[in-house]
Formats: sequence, structure tokens, C-alpha cells
Amino acid sequence: MSVKVTITDNQKKIKLPTGTRLLIRKACTATLKLEGFDDPAEVEVTLVNDETIKEINAKFRNIDASTDVLSFPLGENGVYDENPETGAKMLGDIVISVEHAVSQADLYGHGIEREVAFLTVHSMLHLLGYDHEKGGLEKTIMREKEEKVLDALGLAVNKI
Repeated sequence: MSVKVTITDNQKKIKLPTGTRLLIRKACTATLKLEGFDDPAEVEVTLVNDETIKEINAKFRNIDASTDVLSFPLGENGVYDENPETGAKMLGDIVISVEHAVSQADLYGHGIEREVAFLTVHSMLHLLGYDHEKGGLEKTIMREKEEKVLDALGLAVNKI
């Protein structure tokens, strides 16, 4: 499986640690591997500030608030558009607020790397059709998958 992850950093406020882009790519690949997604795939990841994600959230979801991550899937029911030049499945777009990620990392007492990886994995699962917003079993399944991928990346939460 080959995954092309295009990452654009449109925020200038926070300098991310060296290796963050590689970690985002690894998080995308590990999620697809966990899901048994073997086709070549493409994902767009955009890093923004709180103001920008608030504008995007208002425009596309009619929610006038900033958030940590937004997912814009290009597929439905496992059917994806294909890049005519490469044949890769175009999974969609991920938008991460770096400001939100930093404050959540502080809140949960872990590093920015783990938070960015979590948000990437979370969003990848949305691109693959998972939805926790309904709650219940789907939310539990999604959480378990997120932790499995983070564990595979060496970023598991310390169990007490």
C-alpha cells in the first residue's frame, strides 16, 4: 500500500517539533494498515490556526466555533474517487488546528506529537466512514481503533 500525504502548514504561530510531518504520514499509513486498506491512497492534511478552523467550521458545518480537527471525506460507503493520473483512492481532507492541539496536549498531559497523531488518526477514521457523533458502539469502536494505531506508533497512553 502506498499513501501520499500532502501536508500544508498554513499557520505561523506555533513551530511544530521536527518530525511532526513524518509522524502525520505514519499516522495515516498506520490507520490504513489497521483497517486493511490496501489500495494506493491520497490524503490532504492542512495545519491551521484557531481562527481559520473556526471559519471553516462555520462555512461547512454551520458551527460558529473553533475545533481541534475537521474531516472532509471524498468517499462514501467505501467508494472513493480515484486520481486519474495515479489510480490512488482520494480519501479526503484533514484540517488540524495546531493551537487547539497544543492546548489539548496540555490539558491531557501529553506531548504535542501524541495529540497531532491522535487527531490525524481520528480524522483518518472519519475519512474511512467511522462516525462517533452518534455515540454508543460506534464511538467505542472508534476509540479502540485510535488507541490501537497510537500504540502501533509507540504513543499509547500509559496504563496505570
